[in-house]
Amino acid sequence: MDKQDNIRNMSVIAHVDHGKSTLTDSLVAAAGIIAMENAGDQRLTDTRADEQERCITIKSTGISLYYAMEDEDLKNYKGPRDGNDFLVNLIDSPGHVDFSSEVTAALRITDGALVVVDSVEGVCVQTETVLRQALGERIRPVLTVNKLDRCFLELMLDGEEAYQGFERIIENANVIMSTYADEKLGDVQVYPEKGTVSFSAGLHGWAFTLRSFAQLYAKKMGADPEKMMQKLWGANFFDPATRKWTKKDTNSGTCKRGFVQFCFEPIKNVIDTAMNDDKEKLFQMLDKLNVLAKLTGEDKELSGKPLMKRIMQKWLPAHEALLDMIIHQLPSPRSAQKYRVENLYEGPMDDVYADAIRKCDPNGPLMLYVSKMIPASDKGRFFAFGRVFAGKIGTGQKVRIMGPNYIPGQKKDLYIKSVQRTVLCMGRRQEAVEDVPCGNTVALVGLDQFIMKNATLTGEKNDDAHPIKAMKFSVSPVVRVAVECKVASDLPKLVDGLKRLSKSDPMVQCTIEETGEHIIAGAGELHLEICLKDLQEDFMGGAPLRISDPVVSFRETVSDTSDHMVMSKSPNKHNRLYMQANPLEEGLSEDIDEGKISPRDEPKARGKFLAEKYGWDKEVGAKKIWCFGPETTGPNLLVDMCKGVQYLNEIKDSCVAAFQWATKEGPLAEENMRGIRFEIHDVTLHTDAIHRGGGQIIPTCRRVLYAAELTAKPRLMEPIYLVEIQAPEQALGGIYSVLNQKRGMVFEEAQRPGTPIYNIKAYLPVIESFGFTSTLRAATSGQAFPQSVFDHWELMPSDPLQAGSQTNQFVLDIRKRKGLKAEPSPLSEYEDKL
Repeated sequence: MDKQDNIRNMSVIAHVDHGKSTLTDSLVAAAGIIAMENAGDQRLTDTRADEQERCITIKSTGISLYYAMEDEDLKNYKGPRDGNDFLVNLIDSPGHVDFSSEVTAALRITDGALVVVDSVEGVCVQTETVLRQALGERIRPVLTVNKLDRCFLELMLDGEEAYQGFERIIENANVIMSTYADEKLGDVQVYPEKGTVSFSAGLHGWAFTLRSFAQLYAKKMGADPEKMMQKLWGANFFDPATRKWTKKDTNSGTCKRGFVQFCFEPIKNVIDTAMNDDKEKLFQMLDKLNVLAKLTGEDKELSGKPLMKRIMQKWLPAHEALLDMIIHQLPSPRSAQKYRVENLYEGPMDDVYADAIRKCDPNGPLMLYVSKMIPASDKGRFFAFGRVFAGKIGTGQKVRIMGPNYIPGQKKDLYIKSVQRTVLCMGRRQEAVEDVPCGNTVALVGLDQFIMKNATLTGEKNDDAHPIKAMKFSVSPVVRVAVECKVASDLPKLVDGLKRLSKSDPMVQCTIEETGEHIIAGAGELHLEICLKDLQEDFMGGAPLRISDPVVSFRETVSDTSDHMVMSKSPNKHNRLYMQANPLEEGLSEDIDEGKISPRDEPKARGKFLAEKYGWDKEVGAKKIWCFGPETTGPNLLVDMCKGVQYLNEIKDSCVAAFQWATKEGPLAEENMRGIRFEIHDVTLHTDAIHRGGGQIIPTCRRVLYAAELTAKPRLMEPIYLVEIQAPEQALGGIYSVLNQKRGMVFEEAQRPGTPIYNIKAYLPVIESFGFTSTLRAATSGQAFPQSVFDHWELMPSDPLQAGSQTNQFVLDIRKRKGLKAEPSPLSEYEDKL
């Protein structure tokens, strides 16, 4: 564990059902934790009962594997290494869109990612999402094309078709990677001839890279394996009759592409012979491949599929190809932290902490990031799971815990506690260890009371350390349900259960409304369903709950500039505020969401960015933005446009407070605002400081913000899902009719080359998406598979203030649900006349 050059931290990421957990199994089997025979069926990393039942991964699980490698396997390895023993910390992550927060948590603490793509389905929506997340964290990807057995057994492809299919998949993946690539990472694209792509069949436990074949043939032909690898991919053709390589097809019957001839056909022959039970011919072939010796007597008795599986496992074991790729292509912590430190550390890049992270120095100060909490086997306790970036952590050590809201130099969100035990995660069980040096993943016991979802840990004395940056999630919690107990005496249990639930999932938000409801917000139907099941069974011991229908949160915005300057007076009639509201430019609120523009930016750089991209005045963008809101980071701006007003800075704090309050609860339905720029044009203040305190300014400012929004043609925005549907041709009619009922809009329809399956992409309002899956399955008799992910906020065209319009109906429903008075307040309540 101390040899940093020999550690690899990696996560397995992919689209749902492309075979991540199954593939992980063969790696686990190679480390001797489960038997080779069971690899592929056990799914060791699906630890929970409901994961095994539903056959999906829900939580990401970590497992540390130790491999002793042979010298022969490592002779092509050029990087620095220390001995032949490698430690791979592997995290298996879920593929479902609803759990993509788990993927983000897994990516933060790893340096490399194994991207799994189904050889039949190709690159899907979720593959793109997880790749984008990975490259955003500066993580180096390698690709494996999985489920090759389907090419042989179901589709019966011939070599050239299969090759074209693989090439298309790799090309699609490379397009995504080059779109989101980061200069610091260098070239992240994957190429089979460089060994960054492998081909595998997780269920049967075999895989190969071009290197494994190149080595086999290099011995035979006496060529250099490196040269041979180049020949096995791309436009290289070999004619066994003339024994020559050519760049293009000579059209003689024997001339075939290198990949087809040397990789695809041998496998196809072995599989076909095994499936037809032609044992004599089979054993002759195996003898040539030196596999016969590895089979036991029992193995030779098998027939059909089990025989094929056993032979392929012995001939091309999956772990060899994957390990070869992991060790050769993925970076060690020491090399990865050099370029990742800027994305990780919030403080200055030249202090001791940044330096220790950059060098991955075990003797430096401790820096550890906890990315998620894992529920332990005993009820209610949690392991804090994270990664040591610098220093080392041991049992009984005292640490400073800096939560996500910690500001250097203040006491907020800061605890000093000692670690009870440090353990390593091994899938279902934990192994205690004495101390863990940097570069490794670790789980800590005894800190669960002080960490909410994630935190940074440093040594007890290091009080000048900055925390490690918080994670950016690619989805936002838009679906909410209210829960209450059926039996009133269970209330303390519920409150306790909600606390634990919000710890155990990085994404979920649990809040208490003013009406006293307990609200749980999640990313989608499935996510909420799992959370509620956890809450009821694990955290509350089976107490019955009453769960409301899912509610969707809207956003309020404006569609025009205010039609006149709005003015409000303070309660004591001595202060006046004049304001106007404008809509933000297209794309600016998305930039704020993604963090391209934030209140922490350097003012000049921000001014320049706004001036170049959105045509703002440089001075305004740099100096005049008072704050962002809601929650100080949201997509609304308060801009100061005053000229020479006295005492303006004294009321700045009060205005900012009022702005945060107003943007969190708008005038239409008390929903968050989005995409509004409020401009303060003039302020008249009383000369006495006592008459312009917070009590006078805050309510006034809030009223004037509301009035400005109501005069600027207010509108509602609703969240929209991007739905990707896979279905055969005959099901298309049913899909279109369902989407039309639900106000959906199809914007792309493409047929997969070589299959009768269509890929349909459509936009669907979240509010219409409940029960969408079941309706769709009913309409297409179960042939369509939808995947939905939150995409954007869409402006609703009708006027919410005009009685009888659709948005007006939404507003009234929301107000009724929140227990407000039925009609939104008229403008006259917020605006004062001169």
